[in-house]
Amino acid sequence: MDLHRCRFVPYPPSAINALAFSHPSTRSKAQATATRLAVGRANGDIEIWNPLSGSWLQETVLRSGSDRSVDGLVWANDPDANSTSRLFSIGYTSAVTEWDLETGRPMRHASGQHGDIWCLAAQPPASPSDPVKRLVAGTIDGMLAIYSIEDNDLRFQRMLVKSPSKKVQMVSVAFQSRHIVVVGCSNSTICAYDTRNGNKVRTMTLGADLAGGAKDIIVWSVKVLPSGDIVSADSTGQVCIWDGKTYTQMQRIQSHKQDVLSLATSADGSAIMSGGMDRRTVLYKKTSGASGARWGKVWSRKYHEHDVKAMASFESNKMSVVISGGPDASPVVLPFKELGRENHRTLSSLPQSPPLTSAPAARLVVGWWDREIHIWKLQKSFDGLYGEDGAEANADANLENNRKLLKTILVKGESNITSAAITADGSFLVAATGTDVKAFHLQHQNPTKPSDVKLASVAVPKTFSNGASKIILSPNGSYIAAVQKGSKVLIAKVIRSDDDNTITIQKPRVVRRLDRKTSKQQPQAGLGNYERTITQLAFSPDSRMLAAADLTGYIDTWVLGNPQDTTSDEDDDEAASSDSDSEDSSNEDDTSSTESWIRNPRAALIPRLPAPPVVLSFSDETVAATDGAPTTDYTLVAVTTAWHILAFHPVAGSLTSWSRRNPISRLPATIRDTRDLAKGLLWQGPRIWIYGVSFLFMLDLSQDLGIPSGSADQDPTSALVPHAAGTKRKRRGGPESGAGARMEVGAIVPQQVDRFVGSKAGGKEWQDDIEKNAPAKDEDAMDVDGAESSDSDDENDRENASDSEGGELAALRNRNRETQTEAGAEGKTRWWYTYKYRPILGIAPLAGAAGAAGAGADGEKGETPSLEAVLVERPIWEVDLPARYFGANEWER
Repeated sequence: MDLHRCRFVPYPPSAINALAFSHPSTRSKAQATATRLAVGRANGDIEIWNPLSGSWLQETVLRSGSDRSVDGLVWANDPDANSTSRLFSIGYTSAVTEWDLETGRPMRHASGQHGDIWCLAAQPPASPSDPVKRLVAGTIDGMLAIYSIEDNDLRFQRMLVKSPSKKVQMVSVAFQSRHIVVVGCSNSTICAYDTRNGNKVRTMTLGADLAGGAKDIIVWSVKVLPSGDIVSADSTGQVCIWDGKTYTQMQRIQSHKQDVLSLATSADGSAIMSGGMDRRTVLYKKTSGASGARWGKVWSRKYHEHDVKAMASFESNKMSVVISGGPDASPVVLPFKELGRENHRTLSSLPQSPPLTSAPAARLVVGWWDREIHIWKLQKSFDGLYGEDGAEANADANLENNRKLLKTILVKGESNITSAAITADGSFLVAATGTDVKAFHLQHQNPTKPSDVKLASVAVPKTFSNGASKIILSPNGSYIAAVQKGSKVLIAKVIRSDDDNTITIQKPRVVRRLDRKTSKQQPQAGLGNYERTITQLAFSPDSRMLAAADLTGYIDTWVLGNPQDTTSDEDDDEAASSDSDSEDSSNEDDTSSTESWIRNPRAALIPRLPAPPVVLSFSDETVAATDGAPTTDYTLVAVTTAWHILAFHPVAGSLTSWSRRNPISRLPATIRDTRDLAKGLLWQGPRIWIYGVSFLFMLDLSQDLGIPSGSADQDPTSALVPHAAGTKRKRRGGPESGAGARMEVGAIVPQQVDRFVGSKAGGKEWQDDIEKNAPAKDEDAMDVDGAESSDSDDENDRENASDSEGGELAALRNRNRETQTEAGAEGKTRWWYTYKYRPILGIAPLAGAAGAAGAGADGEKGETPSLEAVLVERPIWEVDLPARYFGANEWER
């Protein structure tokens, strides 16, 4: 595969302002399974993450709009089996917003006669069997407001506290008990109020700031321990512990050099974690001494590149983690109880669904973020830049001139773009937002400058006025498939007129899904129908089949055929009992066509995936009819969070013979142990190229995988589904708490050593002794078929590197950077893996030289067709972050 490694496609990640778990401490397995993490960002988007026992899947993104921000998140859980968990947000406005997880859109808003809301907290219920009924909001003008969420509603109820001076801001809030709320203020005080009558119970004063500091101390965060004691973090860099009965200060710890912005506490009250502007994360635990138990700092380290603005803790039977985030946009997963014995893990700031697509025939690359769409053109192919032999004579001079920005489209409205797609010839572009769908006709012929592309809007039916969470185009450009309200699939036909060169979109039809039975535990835990949300959508290569996969792991398929082809009475009964939305799809649609989209008769035979899917893709070629398929069949590949790579024949409703012979236990250990999830898939004949944020993996489906040494798998067919849904295989070193792996010996060895050079007057320099960079190699890293000759040399280099300076840690890092491969029959490569490219925003295919795309079909039998693609990287060090604090003896490296 020939790769164009690009970093010019813009995608600025947004800062993390708020973090919240739906169930911070779980009491049952059902609650642990239904726990979700909400990540609020500065651009107004809210990401919903599933911990998945340490896999950390970004399931959905609740898109916002322009000039919006999320600065606080609160979950409200209802123990009623028929109710769902409710998510509320604030954004430095006077309104509270409730979000609908199933549709991915705001459900309702409420505001009162007060200023901007700065903090929000949910009032604890009277008993665990009662629902949460009220929210308390602190405002910029020193007021406390109560919002009622009873009866599945959201409304302003009354003002609890009115400050006589509007110069005081309510910065942070937490409940000490059901009726006592603790508020951190901007005037060096912490106040406790009674929510029943608004009386002030006690005022705790922090005193004056340090010498040379501000006049007032700002209490950025307050938390309450199970014992009732209060923990506060303020602008002096101190963490204070207050007695919950007498409201007096018990202890003051100077743990940060600048403001402490966030706090997290364990469920049993035995640990506290803080994060601040000095980028440090500090862990505190109680230590016994002569004067009794006191809190002490036991761990401190810098995990972020900027401020640690938000924290949230989650503890269950198997997991104990703290999530932190800030302006560097990357969530960091820290082990709570095992901090110091387990590694941390930094999640990607890039979305799980790549905001990238391409028009291979026109060599166009399309990327989007917020409300902007950028269309780029790569003029020359890989061989045109480097030559057939890979020589780089004039490549550097041609690289800058090879790309050209043809169009920048700003979508009208306030909603951010959720998804976009373009036809293979680059003539038709569709973009979906949370409230609308836009379509554009691009007229061009080998464009080289922006004026060569004529852009015109295309009328869109009113059915699309509700927007879409995902939208795709069929390979021939004749159909649009979109997902509305999370789980409703619509298909619209696209008609092109040869006379006046116009494009018309017909009224979309709603295709019905099979009625699946989800887990009985999910409704009880408050998810409702959220897990039926469709996250994957794909068309077959001939545009006659559509496949969709949801978070539960079910795959639905539809085919283009005659309605009388479906003879199932169950289908007729379900069609008669469908909701009123079906009238949009069944009446005055295109009657000129004799074919319509119907459910695949064998759709129910496709088994449920053992874990949530992250990739769903059809092969580029059709296959001959199988025993159960009366017509041409396809190859549909699904990749799950637990690294099940399953190939189906969807028309027959069965697994392929390759999937039956090659279960997950035969995958290389390098793949199974990869913590990052797959993001996309490209086809190259029988080969599939799977990529994630930090890896690129090739697997040849025409060859069987070898049985790993020491494997106990004797019957491959019995290991098709060896794991429970959403679980990972147990790694070496025992169970993990949901963050990184167990620390190995030498893991805390410093990465840099400060050495003096020459005499004392000669100065000093940073000498990188621990992590030796591997020598540069001249061979092509993507030359999969020619990589076997250098395997022995690479192995020797790795052994020499591990035996030299650095020890075990250096050997591990060098091994992770190396390309790994395995040869199969006739010298063909079975699989190939590399960590060379990171962080990967997305990979999109491009057409190579003329005829390259069809080389595999018309060439010799068994010859792998060529593949050319563009790989987009978005490293965080290229992102313009706001100014940060630098302490003494610190500088930018």
